[in-house]
Amino acid sequence: MRIFTFAIAIIAAITMRAESTDSLYHYHAEAAATFSSGDRTPFWLTNNRFGLSSTEKNNGYLRAGFFREMQYDRRFSWEFGADLAVAYNFTSTFIVQQLYAGVRYRSLNLSLGSREWTSGIVDAELSSGDMLFSQNARPIPQLRLEMPHYNYIPYTNKWLAVKGYFSFGMYTDWKWQRKHADPGNHRWVDKLLFHSKGVFLRAGNTNRFPLIVEGGLEMGAQFGGTVHMINRATGKKETVKLPHGVKDIIKVIIPMGGGDSSDPNQKGEELNCYGNHVGQWSLAATWKPKDWKWGIRMYYQHYFDDHSMMFFDHAWRDMLLGTEITFPKNPVISTFVYEYLITKDQSGPVYWDHTTDIPEQVSGRDNYYNHYLYPGWEHWGMGMGNPLLISPIYNADGSLEFRHNRIKGHHFGWKGSPHPDVDYRVLMSYTRSWGTYDNPTPDILHNFNALLEVTYRPHRLKGWAARLGLAADGGRLLGKSFGAMFTISKSGWL
Repeated sequence: MRIFTFAIAIIAAITMRAESTDSLYHYHAEAAATFSSGDRTPFWLTNNRFGLSSTEKNNGYLRAGFFREMQYDRRFSWEFGADLAVAYNFTSTFIVQQLYAGVRYRSLNLSLGSREWTSGIVDAELSSGDMLFSQNARPIPQLRLEMPHYNYIPYTNKWLAVKGYFSFGMYTDWKWQRKHADPGNHRWVDKLLFHSKGVFLRAGNTNRFPLIVEGGLEMGAQFGGTVHMINRATGKKETVKLPHGVKDIIKVIIPMGGGDSSDPNQKGEELNCYGNHVGQWSLAATWKPKDWKWGIRMYYQHYFDDHSMMFFDHAWRDMLLGTEITFPKNPVISTFVYEYLITKDQSGPVYWDHTTDIPEQVSGRDNYYNHYLYPGWEHWGMGMGNPLLISPIYNADGSLEFRHNRIKGHHFGWKGSPHPDVDYRVLMSYTRSWGTYDNPTPDILHNFNALLEVTYRPHRLKGWAARLGLAADGGRLLGKSFGAMFTISKSGWL
């Protein structure tokens, strides 16, 4: 109890009484502690928390942030945010969760730093997670140019709108990678660079017809850095320094081969695309007539790991398929989400890269979230995509590869407000794993994860909140575990 007494004292000392919600400046302070009975923290107390979590069975953190909001009713505005944490039993003790500044002119934003970004296709609270950029890993510091909100395309009579983003950044976990992976002789990378881009279109006008359809293409890439690895031919440790000049950046923006190389470990970069490129197509349809108190939304995501699955060289058998239902106002349930996830196909089990001797190309065995040269699609050990494809942080031997990327699963989430001061949410997931094509599991492994989270916001204590989360895991994939997470927080405007 001492940690909570100390945390409450700190929060009370650094926060002030909220005076007006018209202010642009606000603060948030938070203390959390997690206790578990199994070998590790239950799944939904660890995942989809922007990496501010730990798999260690007992952990906690103190967090404080101060922010200035962007003004969207003006042509020019600016923002900043600082969100810092001190943690116990995490991958690092001091955490810069968010630290950013940004400017806006008309519909364009330019920001620099680490920020918690969310996708607009899946529900941030109830979904199992976006397939490409979920809220599972710590933010990557980046320079980001974006149009964050849909803007109508001229001469379409407000039937078509567009939004998008373009960014470059750098991973911050290389010291942790070295400590975590190198003792076990696993591949890790120093000062890895990051690139992302995406564009979305929305069609529909709810004033004339109650159907809105939106979809888009997003892509991400890892490139540059110095790879520390074991030479597959000699069995010795080596380093491979990958270029990151202007020409190389262009090859990342427009995916193309990496050019000539005498290093046998880089032949894939020469023949195919420089860097590790991934992406997804997203599509969503929302139906909500004006006189309805209900709302129905269906969405689909197709993840791809190379060009063959970006288009239609192979059948699109893998998917995240979801349904979201919004209910009329009631004290039981406000929103319900169901998702079906399958990643077993990966364009088939056979792969052959063309050579001068055998020029035929067979594009299969995509190996989602993994790469032959770079570590997996992760940051600080947490997968950047859907967390049900178990993150490398769970690998006991220090490997940064995804070992369960061929899965089939069902996910449920719902939330409600049984009392004006009380909110709750429930998450339940059931998955089966076949491992990977290169390393299949001897038997199909099952995984069950559940969470009940209740938040109390007393109206008499404005800005204060207390949250209790109870979670459990079952199955052979992660093992059995039961745990609880208690959080107390204070937010307000200055």
